[in-house]
Amino acid sequence: MKLELRNITGAVVGSVEVRDDVFGAPMNAALVHQVIVGQLANRRQGTAKVKTRAEVSGGGAKPRPQKGSGRSRQGSIRSPQWKGGGVAFGPSPRSYRQRTPKRMKRESLRIALSDKVRGRQLVVVEKLELEEMKTREMAKVLIGLNATSSVLLVGDGADPEIIRTARNIPRVKTLPVDLLNTVDLINARRVVMTLEAVYKAEQLWGGDFVRKRVAAVEVGLDAEPGEDESGDN
Repeated sequence: MKLELRNITGAVVGSVEVRDDVFGAPMNAALVHQVIVGQLANRRQGTAKVKTRAEVSGGGAKPRPQKGSGRSRQGSIRSPQWKGGGVAFGPSPRSYRQRTPKRMKRESLRIALSDKVRGRQLVVVEKLELEEMKTREMAKVLIGLNATSSVLLVGDGADPEIIRTARNIPRVKTLPVDLLNTVDLINARRVVMTLEAVYKAEQLWGGDFVRKRVAAVEVGLDAEPGEDESGDN
């Protein structure tokens, strides 16, 4: 498939051929949802903590006699029903981490990029070059590209100083292509990628998934217990 190629003023200067498996993947909402849930869960710190009745100080003495007062039986003023007492079934530190397979992350990125292409929310820029390294110049470029709010700028191959000029623009986030993730892609209303970033995305996520295997150590694998490598007892 082909995508429009624009310059920094927003004018179409040509087209670029891209891989269908990266920028034309069919939607799979269930897979994208699962990856997003896992990614957001991994961001949680899990440090919320309240004290139980065993951890609240005080309350060692029985507040009143068991019988004779006509009131309810109470053994401690640090029980959950008392003001200042412990909390029943409150949060305690835990890990919310979820393991998401690499195949799912990879496929969700393809789907998210493809969804931006179908929604005409992906802009491919030939080069990011500014006359002055000023934030106002970058703001003019984004206005020309019709990217004014909730923008994800993927500027691989651009001058780092140019990327730095976008840091102070509200609702603009910059990422290298190898750190792209499903949540940032879905949340962005406009994704601006340089041509080099598009090529690198195809290298990273194009083609079939190949799992890298660590080569086994061959020395001594075939030796039987009680034998050395030469086979002599």
